[in-house]
Amino acid sequence: MEIKKQIEKAKQGDQVAFTFLLDYYWNEVYGFMLQRTENETNAEDITIETFSKAFDKIATYNPEFQFNTWLIAIAKNVHIDLLRKRKTNLFIEITDQEDQQAYNIADTTPSAEDELITEQNLSQLLQFIKELKPHYQEVIQMRYFQELSYQEIATKIDEPLSNVKIKLLRAKKLLAEIIQNRR
Repeated sequence: MEIKKQIEKAKQGDQVAFTFLLDYYWNEVYGFMLQRTENETNAEDITIETFSKAFDKIATYNPEFQFNTWLIAIAKNVHIDLLRKRKTNLFIEITDQEDQQAYNIADTTPSAEDELITEQNLSQLLQFIKELKPHYQEVIQMRYFQELSYQEIATKIDEPLSNVKIKLLRAKKLLAEIIQNRR
């Protein structure tokens, strides 16, 4: 029942609901893709893009189906697209229009993770950040130390805006977990 409520809230653009769904289903989607790709980096990239696409298209989700089944279907398509891209080796440019369509899943109100991260002293925080995977370290550094906007980060790392938002949500969650485990 809780999941259905969160999905409905997410359909209305609720940031907390997006984060809840991301956290709740991350391991399942990531685990599925890890089995398929046998590569942590690819599995993670595909999972990030899966949630990005899911949040962009959440209005089209049909509640007659399980939400995780829907996510896995998106993940399979993302994986197939990735394989096709590699085969043809084409670089498809993302247009500004697609960026504008990206869901605004970045809320300005600080989350529990934001507050936990803010409480840390700088040297301690830098130690914790070093425990993250390099691509998470990168987005955290750009966002919080260089104070770049989401769009600036997207441009700098050459990824869609929605992927950057998902990466930052995920990085903050992992960082908050590291902080809590050290307490």
